[in-house]
Amino acid sequence: MFPQLFHIGKFFLPTYGFLVAMGVLLGLWISVRNSERLGYNGDNAWNLGILVVLCGIVGAKVLYIIDGLIEHNMHASDFFTISTLQAGGVFSGGLLAAFVAAAWYVRKHHMPPLGTCDAFAPGLALGHAIGRIGCFAAGCCYGKETHHWWAVTFHNPLAASITGTPLGVPLEPTQLMESAVELANFIFLMWLLKRRSFDGQIIGAFMFIYGIARFFIEFLRGDPDRGMLFNGAVSVTQLIAIGLVLAGGVIWWLRPGSKSVPAATASAAR
Repeated sequence: MFPQLFHIGKFFLPTYGFLVAMGVLLGLWISVRNSERLGYNGDNAWNLGILVVLCGIVGAKVLYIIDGLIEHNMHASDFFTISTLQAGGVFSGGLLAAFVAAAWYVRKHHMPPLGTCDAFAPGLALGHAIGRIGCFAAGCCYGKETHHWWAVTFHNPLAASITGTPLGVPLEPTQLMESAVELANFIFLMWLLKRRSFDGQIIGAFMFIYGIARFFIEFLRGDPDRGMLFNGAVSVTQLIAIGLVLAGGVIWWLRPGSKSVPAATASAAR
């Protein structure tokens, strides 16, 4: 709808980049506050958050390129084109890369793995919700053609030139659907965080809820870089979504021990 917030000469501020940055900063701030409320070291939480963000960006871009290789036979020369660099990437790839980076950092600094993930899960959901509004503004991650009352129609030629958004065609508002799911997820996770009974309860709920939502929203997506597998039966992202649902369900089923004693409480007990 509005790919650029404003344009002055050759300089412009992309709406997508602005909203993604705002989502990252707000999500990270909430994650650090949650970490401190649970008694964890705030500095470690900040450093972990920055590492996760950087690796998430790389992971999202890598999965975007993998999808391009599967769907469009991209070549190495295509990896560093302006269009590839401007593309936002695939969130599921960023999520996986972020988990790997977080596992390494948490292990290195002896942070409680599942408890730390619990602190970061609500911020991740909120940051993603804001980022998807940026997708809607830019016209990327658009849905299939539909004639339901909730359809949205893009008219900005800039969106078509940057992301290939179909113009003048009513489309499923998949960006807004995912944003709404993640906003509701954030509210629920913040509520659940105050009532958690075991480490991993919050991150498990996040993975389960988001995985289910993303799996079904994928059926409504119309943008071409889906990375379809098994003769078009499922996309790479849907396989990742299934993995998230299974992982979240296993965490809730196993309930790995009772809730860890917060670091602040442990220190006071000495």
